[in-house]
Amino acid sequence: MNLPSIALSLQRFSYRFADEVLNSRLALKRQVEELLTAECDPSQMSRGGFNSIIRKRFVEAGWEDQPLVFGDPQDPSARMDFLKDRIGVEVQFGHSSFLGIDVLKLQIGSYSALNRIDVGIYVVTTNRFQRTMVTKYNQNWSGGSLSFEKVSRYLPHFKSAIQIPIYGYRYSVRGSATYHAAV
Repeated sequence: MNLPSIALSLQRFSYRFADEVLNSRLALKRQVEELLTAECDPSQMSRGGFNSIIRKRFVEAGWEDQPLVFGDPQDPSARMDFLKDRIGVEVQFGHSSFLGIDVLKLQIGSYSALNRIDVGIYVVTTNRFQRTMVTKYNQNWSGGSLSFEKVSRYLPHFKSAIQIPIYGYRYSVRGSATYHAAV
C-alpha cells in the first residue's frame, strides 16, 4: 500500500529560557526545524523507522552522530543522539522510562568538566500523533512510548537537578503552539 507523504507539524516548548539561548544560534535552530519538518512517507514511520529517518537527515547535515557523553566508547547508553556547535540533541520515540536518562545526558554534557553543550534539544511526539500513526497508518507506536504530555508533567519536577536549558520539539498531527514549561 502506497500512502501519500505527510508534512509533519512541530510544536515547541522551552525549559529554562532555552528559546532565548537557541535564538543566539538562529541558523542552527532553523536547520534543526528544517530537518525535523521535511516530509516523510508514513509507511516508513514506525518508531524505529522514524528515528532512522531523522538520524540520516542530521548526519547528512553535518551533525556528529552518537557523540560520547563521558568519553567511554564501551558505554553505549552514555551517548547523545547528535551534537553540533555546542547544541546537544536527544530524539526519543522509545519507552517513557528514558526521559530521566535523556535529560540527564544533556545536563552532564553541560557540566564544567565536560563543557560540551550550552543548550539541549529534546524531540518527542504527542499522544495524538502516536494514536494517529497507530490508527491511520498502522504503525507501532503503542506500548509505553514517551509523549510530550509526560515530558511536560515531569520536566518541571527536575528543576533542581536539570539546570541546562532544554528546547523541545513535539510532533503533532495538527496546529502549532509554543509551550513554556514551568521553571
